[in-house]
Amino acid sequence: MNIGIIGTGYVGLVSGVCLSAIGHTVICVDNDKEKVKKLKNGIATIYEPGLQELMTKQIKKKKLLFSDSIKEAAKKSQVIFIAVGTPSKKNGDADLTYVENVARQIAESMDSYKLIVEKSTVPAETGKRIEHTIKLNLPKQARNRSVPFDVASNPEFLREGSAIADFMNPDRVVIGVESKKAEELLKEIYKPLKTKIIVTNMTSAEIIKHASNSFLATKISFANALSQICDRVGADILKVTEGMGYDQRIGSSFLNAGIGFGGSCFPKDVDAFIRLSEKSGYDFHLLKAVRQTNEEQKAAFVRLIEDKLWIVKGKTIGVLGLAFKPNTDDMRNAPSVDIITRLQAEGAKIKAYDPQAMEQAKKVFKDVTFCADAYGVAKSSDCVVVLTEWDEFRKIDFKKLHKVMRQPMIFDGRNLYKNDNLVELGFEYYGIGRGEKS
Repeated sequence: MNIGIIGTGYVGLVSGVCLSAIGHTVICVDNDKEKVKKLKNGIATIYEPGLQELMTKQIKKKKLLFSDSIKEAAKKSQVIFIAVGTPSKKNGDADLTYVENVARQIAESMDSYKLIVEKSTVPAETGKRIEHTIKLNLPKQARNRSVPFDVASNPEFLREGSAIADFMNPDRVVIGVESKKAEELLKEIYKPLKTKIIVTNMTSAEIIKHASNSFLATKISFANALSQICDRVGADILKVTEGMGYDQRIGSSFLNAGIGFGGSCFPKDVDAFIRLSEKSGYDFHLLKAVRQTNEEQKAAFVRLIEDKLWIVKGKTIGVLGLAFKPNTDDMRNAPSVDIITRLQAEGAKIKAYDPQAMEQAKKVFKDVTFCADAYGVAKSSDCVVVLTEWDEFRKIDFKKLHKVMRQPMIFDGRNLYKNDNLVELGFEYYGIGRGEKS
C-alpha cells in the first residue's frame, strides 16, 4: 500500500521505516528542508537502536522515500498518517496547531479518496476536528465532486530505545474508525504483524493512548512514593517492589523507583489528560498527585546529595547519564535537566557524560564540562551521580573509579548498582529507597 507519513520525529520516522519494512511503500514528509536532505542521504536524524540500519536497507529497496511536500505525499498515498508534534501549552493543553495545519494542507491537495490517520498523541475528539478542518479546506472541485475521505485514530505505543521491536512485535494495535472502509484499510496495513487489533471509535482510541501512559506514570510515581517511606523506616524498595511485582494483578513493569519519569510522552500526556478531564467536568486528583510526586522525587534526590555531601558550593559533581532514559539521545523533560540546574544553583561544578545525548545536552546546559567517559567524569570529583541507567555504566571498573575520585561517593538515582557491593569497595553509596534514612 502507498502510505504517507507527515512528521519525521521519533514516532513518524520509526513508523515510516517500519511500515516500509513490512511491505508498504512509504513517503515521509517534514517541513525542515535540512532534515529532509539528511534523510534523503540516508542519515537518521534521531538515535534509536537499529533504526539507521533498517532505514538504509529500505531506502536501497526504494520502499522508503522522503520529501518536504505534503502535496506530494497526499497525491501519491491512499493512507496518510499525521505524526507531527503536539507540545504542551502553559496550561497543560496539547497544542494542536501543527495537526490543524497539516490537515488543512492535506485537504487542499486531495483529489481522490484518502484515509487520514492521527498518529500523534492528541486529546479526545481531535479526530472529529480534523474531519471538520478537511471538509472546510477541500478544493472547490473536490467539494463539487464530493471527494470521499475518512479520518481515523491509530495511537502509537513505542518506547524510545526499543521502538523498532515495539512496532514489529506490538502487544496490540489500536484503531479508532468511523467506517468499514477505514477499518479494512488499517487492518490490511497491519496484517503482516499478526497481532491483536482493537477496533473502536476514534474518541475511545484517543482515550486509550492517554489512559495507558497516565497509568504507567502512576505506577512509577507510586513506586517513588514508596521509596520515600522505605528510606524513612529502613525498608529496601527493591525487595518491596519485587514482592509486589510477582502478584499477577500488579506486575513488575514500571514499578521502579528512581528520580522520576521524563521524556516527550509521560509528562505531556499526564498534563493533557488532566486538562481533558477538567474540560469534561471531572477533577482528576489522582493524576495531579502523580505529577506532584514526580516533581518531588527530583527535589528529594537533590536534598539527599546536599545532605550527604554537606557543602555543595564549590564541589565538583560528576554526572553519569543525561538522556531521560537509556538507548536514546532525547533530552526532552529529562530529570537530569532539573537536577543539574538545582545543583548548579547551589554552586556546584558539573562534569557529565552520556553515551548518546552529549550533543543534545550541549544545547540545554551551560557551564557543564562534558567528558569522554565515566572515568573522566569521576576524576577529581567529590561524588558521582547516576541519572540514566545505561548498560555501559554497569560495566564500570569501580576500583579504577575509586582511585581517581576526590571523595568516593556515589548517588545512584536509578538503583543501577543494587548488587555491586560498592560499600565493600570503599564507596559511600546512596540509592533510592534503600533504607538509608536522610
